[in-house]
Amino acid sequence: MNASTFHRSKSPRLPLRVMAVALLATALSACVNYRGIHSDSHPAAVSEYPSAVSIPTQGGVWPSMDWSERFGDPQLTALINEAVANSPTLAEAKARVAKASAYTEQAHAAIGPNADVKYAFTHEHFSGNTYFPPPVGNSWQNENSLMFGASYDLDIWGKNHEALRSAISDRKAVEAEEQQARLILSTSVAHAYVHLALLYALRDIAQNEVVSRKSIGSLTQQRVQTGLDNEVESRTVDVTIDATRTDVSALDGQIATTRYQLAALLGKGPDRGLQITRPVLLDAPDDALPNSLPADLLSRRPDIVAAHWRIDAAGHDVKVAKADFFPDINLAAAFGYDAFGWGHLFNASSRQVQAGPAIHLPLFDGGALRAQLKDRYADYGTAIDAYDQTLISALNDVATQVATIRAIEQQQTTAQSAYDASRRAYDLEIVRYKAGLDPQLQVLSSDVARLEQSQRVATLRLQRLDAQISLIQALGGGYTAPDNIAMADRVAKSP
Repeated sequence: MNASTFHRSKSPRLPLRVMAVALLATALSACVNYRGIHSDSHPAAVSEYPSAVSIPTQGGVWPSMDWSERFGDPQLTALINEAVANSPTLAEAKARVAKASAYTEQAHAAIGPNADVKYAFTHEHFSGNTYFPPPVGNSWQNENSLMFGASYDLDIWGKNHEALRSAISDRKAVEAEEQQARLILSTSVAHAYVHLALLYALRDIAQNEVVSRKSIGSLTQQRVQTGLDNEVESRTVDVTIDATRTDVSALDGQIATTRYQLAALLGKGPDRGLQITRPVLLDAPDDALPNSLPADLLSRRPDIVAAHWRIDAAGHDVKVAKADFFPDINLAAAFGYDAFGWGHLFNASSRQVQAGPAIHLPLFDGGALRAQLKDRYADYGTAIDAYDQTLISALNDVATQVATIRAIEQQQTTAQSAYDASRRAYDLEIVRYKAGLDPQLQVLSSDVARLEQSQRVATLRLQRLDAQISLIQALGGGYTAPDNIAMADRVAKSP
């Protein structure tokens, strides 16, 4: 063969090789990728929402977990503890924590190697016209297979580790949400208990008013006998007495209803509510705001902590979706025995050994992976929006409760003054009515004014207690994040 002949015989193969390489390069360059998919979103820093004027530093301390004891009523603390122990709502939150923990364990299992053993028995009739010659062909055979296998995902791009981090963050978010549910339940019990105390206070006022109007009725009867009044005045007093008794009955009904509401919060039947005795609440000392507000609020409110971990989990989910674009290499090996019949299963000739890598590289998927990544980024953006809204609501919640307490304090001062004045006016009217100087209508008018002011004083006192409970809730109710999330004035990088 001459040189020209040699070159003619080789020349057709060279273009084929070049073409194969070109096709391979084209295929790799056309592999799915996430170019152009990203997010510049980041959670807001607390400094982005000025609040120094609305939430001043006052040298106070954060609430403690036993905040209910500060109100001086052991029954309130006992009811809160009972609600925490028995509430179906809180039990549901605890179940979510257990479920999140299970997901974390599953994600952790994917990081390490996996090993298993498999045994299979097959009774099969083999065709006589295939690659099995007689005596196997055209006969029934019992095949036994015993294999020990192991596999390990190299996780070169960190996909499994990011999935584990996401699961851990989800679990921490659910744990914080459980604490938020506990806080809401505890303060709901306290709010209902304060309302029960208010109803009892208003009932006392109404009952005292019945006695007061009976006293006016006695004076009226004396004046009727002396001719200073007539039956019209006497009937008028009877109407006011009956109306006040109606108010007492209405308050009794509201007290019973509130007891039933408390029983429901305790996770018990309505009869449990009937066992609740009258509240004996003390005026809790005023809570000065801590100097570390608002920065430390980020780790003191469980709802903010939960929202933070939701962002963290969503960020790791984005990284998991990105890792799907790259080759996945899994090492697998298996050793075992496979034989027809029972007597040869563990013979050396029945051994089977398998080992090798499995590589998965996505080339064309119609845009499925890019769509998945966009979806993960959308979840990440949603988590950031939810966090920002939670932070805004938290800051405004604290400011609102502070403003409410201050406003009630001012109202209490003027209401007490108004009550003292109305009581003096009423006492004077009684004296003048006895002396025949003023008519009954003026006495009743003065009595109504005194009644309204006494109701207002009692209402404002309990409203202030209620606002203090709301402030305790706004400050996190004594919760402290177990992890140092260090989020104050921090700008998170987009994944």
